[in-house]
Formats: sequence, structure tokens, C-alpha cells
Amino acid sequence: MTDPDTPSPDTPSGPTVGDGKSGYDLARAALEEARAAARAAGKPVGMGRSAPIRSKRRSTSDRSRRRWSGAGPDARDPQTFGQMIGKVAKQHGWEPRISEGTLFGMWPSIVGEDISSHAQPTRLEGTVLHVSAESTAWATQLRYMQGQILAKIAKVIGHGMVTSLRITGPKAPSWRKGPRHISGRGPRDTYG
Repeated sequence: MTDPDTPSPDTPSGPTVGDGKSGYDLARAALEEARAAARAAGKPVGMGRSAPIRSKRRSTSDRSRRRWSGAGPDARDPQTFGQMIGKVAKQHGWEPRISEGTLFGMWPSIVGEDISSHAQPTRLEGTVLHVSAESTAWATQLRYMQGQILAKIAKVIGHGMVTSLRITGPKAPSWRKGPRHISGRGPRDTYG
């Protein structure tokens, strides 16, 4: 028969405190009291990290967090610098300005060397791209090719960024002379 005051070989012996209980026995008693209070409150107790999740159905974030990564791409994989910059630009609303810069910077590679040597983009207002041609013949030719040019632009910078082109030829000399010009058709006696 064993003496109840004698510690068993399974429990670590330590210095006794006050009423003859060791520090281990006092800690064990405090733990049991805390577990009993938690059970009374309806909390899962004594299961460590494998405690059941309160909801029977796991959320998608729990499922994706608990999966192992496979051979395919995963959201946890390292991202390329371009993708990261794209996300930052989208969050801050910089995408239109970046697309405009890409369009103006890559104009020769988008439309080809032949067209870019005779016509240049001047500005982007909303979704309308203004293009200035070096002659009226080139302006007319570009108007015929407008659909093809828009398709090439959409392929590079994305659909919806440029929806139409406004193609102008060279600036003609103005017949307006002086600050006190009167609007109208102009002098009729000179032209018959």
C-alpha cells in the first residue's frame, strides 16, 4: 500500500507549499478549476489545438489556409514585380495614367513603324485618343483603319481604355486676321 502523501513516480516532486501540497499539485488544481469554469461557459476544453471549430461548415478562408500547397500555382506563391505593381496601381486608381503612358510610349510597336512615322497620339481625353497625322491623305487612311488600330490598342493596354480615335490632319492656315474678327462665312465679294 502506498502512502497518499508520498508522491507517485509519475508526478514530479517539488517543494511543498503551506498545507503539504507541491507546486505541481497546486498548478494542476488551478488548471482543473479553470477547465470546469470554461465547461460551464460552454467552451470546448481540453482538446488543445484540435478543438472543434464552432461552425459546422468551414469558411473558404479556413479551407484554403489549412490545405497543403500542390504543384500548381497558389495564392501563397511569390508574385512577380509586375503583378504586385499592378495591384498597387489598381488600389490607388493609377491604372488609367499607366495605360496612357504605355500607349504613348509603345505607340510605334502598337501600330507599326510605318503608321507611327506619319501619325502621333497627342492626348487621351476619357476614352477618346486624339491622333495627329502629318497630311490629310494619312488622316483619311487612318480613318479607314480606325477599327484595326483600336483592336491593336485594346490588345496591348486592355479593352475599354480607348474606345474611339479622333484623327486630325495638319493645321491649315487661319483666315482670321486681327482681334476684331467678325464671325460668319467670311468675305463673299472675293470668292464670287
